Amino acid sequence: MHPKIIALTGLTYGDHLVLLTESPDKLPAGLFSTPEIAFISEQHGEKVEMIPFNRLDHWVVIQFIPPEKDLSQRLEKCRVAGDKIQLFLNQHHVTRVTLFDVNFREQEAVALAEGMAMGSYQFFKYKTEKEGANSLSEIAIFYSKTGKKEVAGLNTLLDGLNFTRDLVNEPNSYLTAATFAGEVESAAQKAGIKVEVLSRKKIEALKMGGLLGVNKGSHESPHFIILEYKPPRFKNKKPIVLVGKGIIYDTGGMNLKTGKNMENMKSDMAGGAAIAGTMLVFAGLKLPVHVVGLIPVTDNWPGPQAIVSGDILKMQNGLTVEVIDTDAEGRLILADALSYAKRFDPELTIDLATLTGSAVRAIGTRAIAGMQSDAGKAFDLLKECGFKVFERIVEFPLWDDYAETLKSSVADMKNLGGAEAGAITAGKFLQKFTSYPYIHLDIAGPAFLEKRDSYRGQGATGVGVRLLVEYMKKM
Repeated sequence: MHPKIIALTGLTYGDHLVLLTESPDKLPAGLFSTPEIAFISEQHGEKVEMIPFNRLDHWVVIQFIPPEKDLSQRLEKCRVAGDKIQLFLNQHHVTRVTLFDVNFREQEAVALAEGMAMGSYQFFKYKTEKEGANSLSEIAIFYSKTGKKEVAGLNTLLDGLNFTRDLVNEPNSYLTAATFAGEVESAAQKAGIKVEVLSRKKIEALKMGGLLGVNKGSHESPHFIILEYKPPRFKNKKPIVLVGKGIIYDTGGMNLKTGKNMENMKSDMAGGAAIAGTMLVFAGLKLPVHVVGLIPVTDNWPGPQAIVSGDILKMQNGLTVEVIDTDAEGRLILADALSYAKRFDPELTIDLATLTGSAVRAIGTRAIAGMQSDAGKAFDLLKECGFKVFERIVEFPLWDDYAETLKSSVADMKNLGGAEAGAITAGKFLQKFTSYPYIHLDIAGPAFLEKRDSYRGQGATGVGVRLLVEYMKKM
């Protein structure tokens, strides 16, 4: 659960209060004594951004957000400030707080609340002692009446985001392929989203050789989840298809990962979880768009029947792939899903996947590696949205010569290129299974964090949900 966000049209004395302002002279009259105003001005002059006042029965917190021409930078400063404020409030066991932007800038107030709510997220399901559990349960935004719709939308977004984060944080001892499919199916049905979960027999009938091949080493059956959100009225003539990688746990298969490289591999389904969470938000917001979500689901284990290097798989579209490395498994299951997407004749397909360590080495944990094929305008808008929500995208090229290292002497292609440009060659591999405008997003860096990073927290971040929701609203 996240703190509930509500809209207020009036303030009550004694409420815990956060004042958002650019400078001391913008603060409301009568709230502070002359010595306090002098102290506030002095602190502001020394670049202190947050100043709390203890009124014994309540707190008044001043949060300075310096003027910033770039809206995305200004909103991000608000989210980061919101996280610091929630840490302070939870430390002092505050349960409810009111935010007041003295300049009535609704976007800034919403961003501050968003940062507070995201930063408050905790995954305590398996803790027997709830010591350190957050107290903050409600964040009120002092607003005009027109703000209620945006507040309701923020709650819906946070619900979908936390659904994603919870799934990714679940250990493999609970979250099997079947459990994942069940969780997604149940949530989708409650949201009014059409859902179908294909069993092994149907997957075999569809000849999804990539998904079946990766699954061979597992004692759990594979699943293929199809979600369709189609409201009575929608603006796109052809559906947008979202594809998410659903590797429930990745050992690397017969090319077994070593030591720390396997430590957080419960998060290798973060792309699939994000697609599920995003679809829930679309339905909750009643966005006028027709969207299909596809999530191929399996784990990658080194069981007795597991594929090995040198094996050749026949994919859903008929292409054959020589397996060079069983730890390059995500692209194999995504390839089948991308081939399956053709039947919807999509306007655009976007995949989301924790795909390569190369992406992490190239741009770290603060950005998404993105590539596009015949989708230049859509990609430009997606990048713009990425800066708005600060899930930024760095564009990598999909030039044809990058496919040279994927050539095989015994099959149509290999599942792994050379040692260089691994994120790009993975994208080139996936592109071979598309015949429509296509965007590939490698979220391996920001999807799961070992150390806490402001409102993104520690562990699952839910990256991709806010990005895709913002994109669909803009589109």
